[in-house]
Amino acid sequence: MNSLLVSLLGIYAFIAVGFVAKASFKSSIDDKTITILNVYFLQVFLTFWGLLARPIDTSLVLAPSIYLLIVTTVLIFSAVVARRLFEDQKSYSIATVATIIGNTGNLGIPLCIAIFGEESIPYTTMINLANVFVVYTVGVFYYSRGSFDLKGSLLNIIKLPILWAALVAIMLNLVGYKPSKTVDDALMMGAYASITMQLILFGIYLYGTKVEELRVKLTSWVMSVKFLLLPAVTIVVLSFFSIDPLIKAIIFIELLMPLAIANVNIASLYDCHPKVVTSQVFISSLLFVGAIFVGVEIVKHLWTI
Repeated sequence: MNSLLVSLLGIYAFIAVGFVAKASFKSSIDDKTITILNVYFLQVFLTFWGLLARPIDTSLVLAPSIYLLIVTTVLIFSAVVARRLFEDQKSYSIATVATIIGNTGNLGIPLCIAIFGEESIPYTTMINLANVFVVYTVGVFYYSRGSFDLKGSLLNIIKLPILWAALVAIMLNLVGYKPSKTVDDALMMGAYASITMQLILFGIYLYGTKVEELRVKLTSWVMSVKFLLLPAVTIVVLSFFSIDPLIKAIIFIELLMPLAIANVNIASLYDCHPKVVTSQVFISSLLFVGAIFVGVEIVKHLWTI
């Protein structure tokens, strides 16, 4: 449990850096410029580094497949019910998609290592890959719908370089390409810069978030789906699969992760209430501090990990 706390504190420290920086320099720090730099450039390095780190084993495909099944199930439910609850298109987009974009990468991977050990890495890497495609397809589509029509939203998916970078990286991996140490070191530098920048950017947006941007109705819906419905659906779906309990436990913990900072990046990019999204990410991050310990106990009880 100590390793969990240390991991959380280390991550939240960079968020604090962004908050203090914005509070100190205010308008001198341009939020949108940092978002563009991260989404269009640095995350390309992160994508290549993550997908070329180890060979893609087809036996590992089951974990991300189950992950996508659960995410799709909750997405369909949210899209139908949220339409009746939120008339504003931007609020509807947030209510529909925010909960399924979890922080499976820079939080999920290290926390799973702390809980399950390094044997979790192949599975968390593949689940994070699945999440990347969710973020930059479904996520981009819904957040775009707050400001763009259907055609524009679909075009926004195609325009983002990270999706194409992921496809290229997968093809290189499948044909057996392994980057040299020099290339890997360069990719790693960009990858860690991207992760750090995401955390700092979250702190920057957090600074300008006001109480009225919490939006009680939207927050209640998002947190209920995230920490009640999604875990419940996960347990039910996993009960239908006869797979290694470790894999079940990893999938459950990954789906319990708080809202990803990528939500803020994309909402900012397409002007879909980024401050409101920031408040949702912040609240989910606070609730997660307690939820993760409950989640670990559930895992121990159900799958004796």
